[in-house]
Amino acid sequence: MALADKILPELKRIVGAENVFATPEDLIPYSFDGTAALQQMPGVVAFATTSGQVGSILKLANETRTAVVTRGSGTGLSGGSLPSPGCIVLCTVKMDKILELDRANLTMLVEPGVTTLQVADAASAAGLFYPPDPGSMKISTLGGNVAENSGGLRGLKYGVTRNYVMGLELVLPSSEVLWTGNKCVKDVAGYSLKDLFIGSEGTLGVITKILLRLIPKPQAKKTMVATFAQMDRAAEAVSAIIAAQIIPCTLEFLDRLTIHCVEDYARIGLPLDCEALLLMETDGHPAVVTEEAAQMERICRDKGCLEIRVAVDEAEAVKLASARRTAFSALARVSPTTILEDATVPRSELAGMIRFVEAVARKYKLRIGTFGHMGDGNLHPTFLTDERNQEEMRRVEEAFKEIFEQAIRLGGTITGEHGVGLAKKSFLPRFAGDAQMRVMRELRRALDPNGILNPGKMFD
Repeated sequence: MALADKILPELKRIVGAENVFATPEDLIPYSFDGTAALQQMPGVVAFATTSGQVGSILKLANETRTAVVTRGSGTGLSGGSLPSPGCIVLCTVKMDKILELDRANLTMLVEPGVTTLQVADAASAAGLFYPPDPGSMKISTLGGNVAENSGGLRGLKYGVTRNYVMGLELVLPSSEVLWTGNKCVKDVAGYSLKDLFIGSEGTLGVITKILLRLIPKPQAKKTMVATFAQMDRAAEAVSAIIAAQIIPCTLEFLDRLTIHCVEDYARIGLPLDCEALLLMETDGHPAVVTEEAAQMERICRDKGCLEIRVAVDEAEAVKLASARRTAFSALARVSPTTILEDATVPRSELAGMIRFVEAVARKYKLRIGTFGHMGDGNLHPTFLTDERNQEEMRRVEEAFKEIFEQAIRLGGTITGEHGVGLAKKSFLPRFAGDAQMRVMRELRRALDPNGILNPGKMFD
């Protein structure tokens, strides 16, 4: 009897037959996530709608020693929600309610299936602001954002998901429900357990509620795009902006290949005779925004920018910002397989790291478009390849190794916002070291002694 057949009746009892998928045609959409070239069929997919159902599923999984992989919208880029063979995919997208918006305490309580955009829109409607903005924010869910500690374009000024999580409700592998954190700005009672679960990639518990911190909405914003003949010049401009004690909410870059792909795709009107483009946004008090925008424009001109374009209204600001937000989609049109990575280095090393990626592309005869968050050193080398070409994929793997090893040598990290998952777990020991790997393994074993949650992710 197949694994799914053994547990199917019990899953249907727990969540209802309409919330259980087991036929091959229903399972195929859940056999992959946003990570290129990875696929594995699950045994069954179950949609939970309550914390109690999640607990019952984990209890069943523990009793039958069945792997459980929690999944939201499946937009992850490191294989974190890729099924294990024959596992239960525990899908939380139907847990999609905004439970509370507390203006007095500037918090929002949500279920894990709520999308990032829904949170941002609900906050905005109340005159508040939720800053984290991963590229997939229109469809990515908060449960996945927390599990992967997602970042986004506004990370330089506002930080990442971790900075906006005040509390979590989780179901542990034992089926116990754990609440950690609260609405208090100050709380140092005991270990900060919520921080243990943020970024744990579904290996320690299943997130069922999230208490988010909101902030006042910025009163004004100004957006501009500057182009440069050399990437080094763009990097110098970024360093000078930070040295002037200006922290923009967005400070992004695109290389030549990405600029051409974006313009071909979105028809924004970008100049094509440049090697680098900077997207800059400042927000806050209107007077400060005006002053900072003028300073950034002056700095870019002093660093020899070819052209600078300042948005005159919100419509043009959205258009200019789309140059960065459509980068991945634009590059994905070029080749059958698009592999987006996120090696991250100290900001001071970014220009050199970009040159290194270009050299690696030449060495292995690969097409790599590079864009990312120049303000915080988060680099997205994007490989335009074809997973059906085994020889080329071998060269892609070798190129990845060199890029991640260089990032570590420069004091950086193997992932700034995408997570480790399956795609980068072989690089984790080199980055983390023996002591950190031992502590992480022991924590995982203590919370999940039977190893049912997301087995094989982050480390074996």
